[in-house]
Amino acid sequence: MISGIRDNNVGEITPISKSYTIAGKTYTFETGSFALLIDGAVTIKDSLGHVLLTTVGVSKKGKPGADFFPLSVDYQERFYATGHIGGGRFNKREARPTTSAILNSRLIDRPIRPMFPKGTTNEVQIIPTIYSATGKQDFGVWGITGASIALQLAGVHQFEDSVSGVRLAVMEDGGMIFDPTFEEINNALYELVVAGTSSIITMVEMGGKEASEEMVMRGFEYAQKVLADLSAAQKDFVATVNAKYPITKMDLDTRAGIAGLEEKVFATLSPEKIEALYNIGKIDFHHALEHLIEETKTALGYTEDTEELNGNEIGELVYKYVKKIMRKNVLATGRRLDGRKGDEVRPIMTEVGLLPLTHGSGHFRRGVTSVLSIATLGGPLDNELVEGMYPEYERRYMHHYNFPPYSVGEVRAMRGVGRREVGHGNLAEKALVPVLPKVEEFGYTVRVVSEVHTCNGSSSMGSVCGSTLALMDAGVPISAPVSGVAMGMIYDDETGKYVVLSDIQAQEDFLGDMDFKVAGTRKGITALQVDVKIDGLSLNIVKEVFEQAKGAREFILQGMLKSIEKPRPEVSPHAPALISMKINPEKIGMVIGKGGETIQDMQKYFGVEISIEDDGTVVITGPSKEAGEGAKKAIENIVRDIEVGQEFDGEVVKILEGVGAIVEIGGGKSGMIHISKLSDKRVERVEDVVNTGDKVHVKVIQVDNDKGRIGLQKI
Repeated sequence: MISGIRDNNVGEITPISKSYTIAGKTYTFETGSFALLIDGAVTIKDSLGHVLLTTVGVSKKGKPGADFFPLSVDYQERFYATGHIGGGRFNKREARPTTSAILNSRLIDRPIRPMFPKGTTNEVQIIPTIYSATGKQDFGVWGITGASIALQLAGVHQFEDSVSGVRLAVMEDGGMIFDPTFEEINNALYELVVAGTSSIITMVEMGGKEASEEMVMRGFEYAQKVLADLSAAQKDFVATVNAKYPITKMDLDTRAGIAGLEEKVFATLSPEKIEALYNIGKIDFHHALEHLIEETKTALGYTEDTEELNGNEIGELVYKYVKKIMRKNVLATGRRLDGRKGDEVRPIMTEVGLLPLTHGSGHFRRGVTSVLSIATLGGPLDNELVEGMYPEYERRYMHHYNFPPYSVGEVRAMRGVGRREVGHGNLAEKALVPVLPKVEEFGYTVRVVSEVHTCNGSSSMGSVCGSTLALMDAGVPISAPVSGVAMGMIYDDETGKYVVLSDIQAQEDFLGDMDFKVAGTRKGITALQVDVKIDGLSLNIVKEVFEQAKGAREFILQGMLKSIEKPRPEVSPHAPALISMKINPEKIGMVIGKGGETIQDMQKYFGVEISIEDDGTVVITGPSKEAGEGAKKAIENIVRDIEVGQEFDGEVVKILEGVGAIVEIGGGKSGMIHISKLSDKRVERVEDVVNTGDKVHVKVIQVDNDKGRIGLQKI
């Protein structure tokens, strides 16, 4: 980053630091303090003490044979940043990335990757590390801005404009909070994350409480203004650094093509050959495309020993030509690969209750794309405890997404959950959380798993739809059904003409310039994710996409509701019974018992799980309503207040010779029958009336709460 640095002159290096006011908050960019040997490094700080270091390393030569851009982003969370040791009982070191770290890595990768020239083969590694934090907010968007600055400091000048990240909490009254805390996001109408340059938007993430399209557009407009300010700050900071430590331009390697090969390949591809790729399925399309590539190789006289030709490049050029012609057809005539109109959605087919022993299941099919979602209900003890850099918290709703190789007709090793699975599951979760009932209304913990069986475009939105069906089938009283759709676009750089496509299939994702996923209810949007392959989106295009997507979501929703119109009135008979009750918080210790003995005995005896909150809320989760009611009655007996005049059926547990008998009256409570109260007649010996183990009916005649004594009379 700073040329000529050595051990004996490092003391002469003066860090460069400059502060900027962005949307009313002060941020400081600094370089020259940390990571002096890497190509680019920048620290971003704010007035609250948050510190994020982002480094960029770029290989000096391209990766031989690379057929993709080898960019990696690894967002690092550190326990010490929030002032705690963290980790498990036997391992205090940070281990595998948390879910939030994985999501932030994806968040940074998506807007940065398109800014590089196509065909780049240099390995680029971006490592954002959070060093200091209050634990009250997230820093993924800082990583976007930091990566852009660090790349510029590394001399990667191919960017036409810097990229920045903005996170907003948009309130019900339209107020905008830039760089909000978790609490502010929880109280907001929706959270919006936008990446882009000074004039265009390149990536969006949104999760909200059924926000209208108009309200979301207001967030976009405000975010664009903040992006412009961040872009200006980046430009000024890089210029300041360059003035003191001149930045050496770094040229990136791209895959070199063989001169004249493009013309030769294009000449072999007749209109008839391209026409054969229309109106066929996904697998047939790829087979036909591979056949076309082999035909083209043969026509050009290619063999593995031919030095003047490259088989991979021929294949890429065939793809390029097919893409060119199909995009041209869409722009000129509106003709799509499968013959649909631009705003037409594939046929919708749905089913519920497919799996008889699960709590709820929903099968959603949109064309070939097929997703089976399964809902499982549990008690509060099934909540997920989330640990990491931030304070621990519990999740009562979990959405997991599985994308096995057979879903795309492939054979490959299964190596656990990847970033795609985590990202798509998180998107579906965002879409559904706003319609879930409050815990006071529905105390169950809910887990939904979406199994992608066949994927021909937007399985994440298929997961949203299938999971809505599964939740309703399980009897979860969601406030409204949620549907989702993926929108695409074909855009012509030269003319500015574009066509918005509803419900894109996999081949159109390959052809298109945008993946715009929208999920929501009839009332408004609950989740949004946008990735752009061109330079960016104007706000006018975004408005048009919203309008077209609204019609597509309604069409999909109508297809979903044919299977089930509303949540079932009762939860599945296979779901555990859930019974809630309130006790005096001061009596929680009585229910738990010494060393947890009382509550453990009840759980074992009734076969239930008992959860107790600090406010006295008790939730009993059992295999049946009868088991739960039994445990509830036992708890009521423990915490009940004993009053004079109450009658109980009890058991004699101890004889006090010449004094009386101790009687267990239930709920862990016992009292004494004095010898004088055993009978209306004079009793010489207690054993003449009762013995240990006898069942007796007693009446409370005295209560001394201070001493914990209960006086009984046998009746």
